[in-house]
Amino acid sequence: MSETLSAAANVAGMDLDPYWMPFTHNRYFKQKRPLDRLLVSAKGAYYTTVEGKQLFDGLSGLWCSGLGHGHPHIVDAVKRQLDVVDYVPAFQVASPETFRLASRIAKLTPPGLNRIFFTNSGSEAVDTALKIALGYHRLRGEASRTRFIGREKGYHGVGLGGISVGGMVANRKMFAPAMIPGVDHLPHTHSLKDMAFSRGQPEWGAHLADELERIIALHDASTIAAVIMEPMQGSAGVVIPPKGYLEKIRETCTRHGILLIFDEVITGFGRMGAAFGAQAFGVVPDLITFAKGVNNGTVPMGGVIARQEIHDAYMQGPEWAVELFHGYTYSGHPLAVAAAHATLDLFESEDVPAKFAAVGDMLGQAVHGLRGEPNVIDIRNCSAAAAVELAPIAGKPGLRAVRIFEEALKRGLLLRFTGDIIALAPPAISTSDEIERLIEGLRESIRAAA
Repeated sequence: MSETLSAAANVAGMDLDPYWMPFTHNRYFKQKRPLDRLLVSAKGAYYTTVEGKQLFDGLSGLWCSGLGHGHPHIVDAVKRQLDVVDYVPAFQVASPETFRLASRIAKLTPPGLNRIFFTNSGSEAVDTALKIALGYHRLRGEASRTRFIGREKGYHGVGLGGISVGGMVANRKMFAPAMIPGVDHLPHTHSLKDMAFSRGQPEWGAHLADELERIIALHDASTIAAVIMEPMQGSAGVVIPPKGYLEKIRETCTRHGILLIFDEVITGFGRMGAAFGAQAFGVVPDLITFAKGVNNGTVPMGGVIARQEIHDAYMQGPEWAVELFHGYTYSGHPLAVAAAHATLDLFESEDVPAKFAAVGDMLGQAVHGLRGEPNVIDIRNCSAAAAVELAPIAGKPGLRAVRIFEEALKRGLLLRFTGDIIALAPPAISTSDEIERLIEGLRESIRAAA
């Protein structure tokens, strides 16, 4: 208790101004000086604030801490690594553990996707995948394939490549002059009129994949390098692919020689009840980006998984020459690799996808019980992810969700909001009682903010 009081006292007069917070309403946050969202520790499925209050982690950090916080197997692995080596360059030399990690990941992927390139984040993974796709076509004598097709509401990180192919207006509008030219976008697949309150994949919407044929006809297939999309759109508020939609996209890309990139930064490593969303939805892309769950968010890490044919297209010229002029100082950082190995140990020994599937069953049953609550206009779920969409306050879009977020903090819940959507993605270790408390706390918060 004394430690909690000391922590609260230490931050009471803290200068908040120098830290420019990401994706945060900085003026609002700093004006309120909210002790209830200054987090000082975490264990299992809970964060602890400077005031000593525990908050159930309703979004697994930022979709990344799916095994809970402070898992001793992961913590011990990172501590041991520091005693061995703190940093190994990734250019011209390498740690054997990085090779071993790539091999382990390749065993989890769909057949044929077996070449792993490590980055430090999902944003870097996306930009890397776009570069790999461009180079692949150029090496095959199709240098005219320079165009990318993204999707409305898509989120692919905050690199200039990622926001170019992304479809979230707020992320794009200020940086338009620096975006990749020639990018086009498919329509998003969410329609309140046709699929509100769907459970799992909606029945309506497969026809929206036909828009890809129209875009191809407009630009000509010979100009298009790749289509990129999230199998399940997480950051847009859990937008779930209609039945048959991804299959149509895959067939169209194959027929026109266009690469298909799945951004699995959120859906990779178990969240969808399978190792990757590609397996959960039964559609195999040509490239997969990953991050977040690969090492439970312990140390920044991301990467790209490529079909062997794509990798092999680069293996030309003198064998002493660099094939791909791309990489990062911290690619395959030893601490990140150690955390990833420990995470994959648990992934295998504890059947993490099955745990996520079980949590998803509980979450899906519970969250749809919020139908009929004030201002709730949609509820949707897909494995261990769900969203509750709310009618916006007239002239003040997003404010209702902010108020619900703050009410939830009072009830010991840390939620995630985007616009007027509350997203839920609890850890795989969540119990039925915790899921029930999560939903009942959200119910109370919705009513309190009405």
